[in-house]
Amino acid sequence: MKERTYVGAIDQGTTGTRFIVFDHGGQPVANAYETHEQIYPEPGWVEHDPEEIWDNTTAVIRRALDDAGIDASQLAAIGITNQRETTVVWDRESGTPVYNAIVWQDRRTTDRIEALEREGKDAWIRETTGLEPDAYFAATKAEWLLENADPIKLQRMRPEDVRDRAEEGELCFGTVDSWLIYKLTGEHVTDVTNASRTMLFDIHELAWDDDLLAEFDVPRAMLPEVRPSSDDERYGTTDPDGFLGAEVPVAGALGDQQAALFGQTCFDAGDAKNTYGTGSFMLMNTGEEAVTSENGLLTTVGFQRSGEPAQYALEGSIFITGAAIEWLEDLTLIDDPAESEALARSVDSTDGVYVVPAFTGLGAPHWDQRARGTIVGMTRGTRREHVVRATLESIAYQTRDVAEAMTEDSGIELTDLRVDGGAVKNNFLCQLQADVVGTEIVRPEVDETTALGAAYAAGLAVDYWESLEGLRENWHVDREFEPDRADDVEERYGRWQEAVERSLDWARDEE
Repeated sequence: MKERTYVGAIDQGTTGTRFIVFDHGGQPVANAYETHEQIYPEPGWVEHDPEEIWDNTTAVIRRALDDAGIDASQLAAIGITNQRETTVVWDRESGTPVYNAIVWQDRRTTDRIEALEREGKDAWIRETTGLEPDAYFAATKAEWLLENADPIKLQRMRPEDVRDRAEEGELCFGTVDSWLIYKLTGEHVTDVTNASRTMLFDIHELAWDDDLLAEFDVPRAMLPEVRPSSDDERYGTTDPDGFLGAEVPVAGALGDQQAALFGQTCFDAGDAKNTYGTGSFMLMNTGEEAVTSENGLLTTVGFQRSGEPAQYALEGSIFITGAAIEWLEDLTLIDDPAESEALARSVDSTDGVYVVPAFTGLGAPHWDQRARGTIVGMTRGTRREHVVRATLESIAYQTRDVAEAMTEDSGIELTDLRVDGGAVKNNFLCQLQADVVGTEIVRPEVDETTALGAAYAAGLAVDYWESLEGLRENWHVDREFEPDRADDVEERYGRWQEAVERSLDWARDEE
């Protein structure tokens, strides 16, 4: 009898690392998760320890396989999905990071971005990379690391040696996918979707851009090789003498939001999804055309299969949504995320309260790095239920901001929006989202679509799955939420926009 095989997916996110094993029907058969420390050295700075992330990755892979009684040799391939812009620099020979990973949420390079804007370089960057210049992306993080890496982590290197070693190719730069591929296979590789989030990559030529590398003083010698998201030639294989004890192809990688697009089988132009995680990220497939946004959206690479043109996407990046629910927990307004739904339902409205969760600035379509979290409309009668409901409503309003920009840019009216991520378990939020955006919200049966997308990419590369059509047959609806437009939706959305105005340009340095 032939041994049953599976595909594994490493889902390395902002708050933790998950490993899920999927069968041929796209169903999860093993799952393990581990959180890692969030490091805040200074206000606005966010870091992770790359070595902790790697240790957790090996731990969740072992635990998932052990719990399900699956041997590593039964894995036909491994795919990787990751928090995208988070930046790591490490020693090529030893594999030791020179500093903590700088997380996508980190704002330490805001001044550098504002200098670029004053110099009039924002249009050039936008045209080449599809990105709005922002501290969110990896370029200024890499620049900062090369100039400021803490010598304590440099293995007796002097700080002034860091740039010299980078120019000699002795140091590696990459987003978290590159770090994990290197640790798994010894190869220094990234995929086109993650490369497209660095602000160093020409999304039209699908190549590192020399002028951008010069602008940010990032040596080409430290860059990873850029490969398709689903790579028939494989990125590499795991070491049979390593922690897995088996030689498993690592054959697919996608940034987390592109992975969710792929996992939601949004393979055709006009297909759209929204993922509710720490932030929310809405992507619409635009096919082989890189649509330029006139409304504050990003143009990004959606995915690429071996031997095929890249598929592009428009993206609306909302920095804080699920993290706003965590903030409610931090303030002890709720005991756990599930409580938010019951509290929100317990009142008929927010009683005029609006929460703008701009804790790390505002992303699309506003792009204000100095915006900060704001609560407006409170009275002596405001209760925690109103604040909780207003926080959930802020998620729906931010998504409408993006949806309207996306429709304007693409000329495509949304007929439905596929949703995934932890927050979509909240039926109140899903219905609210349908009502506010005015479109059908579709929730799939398998909600771990980010990991599923990475598994699909790797599995296609090794012929575990034969075609995109076969993947579409795996996708099944759990529930659909039809819009019920209340008379006051437009009025409330207008008041939301006024609240956003009050949050803008708040975090100014004191003179």
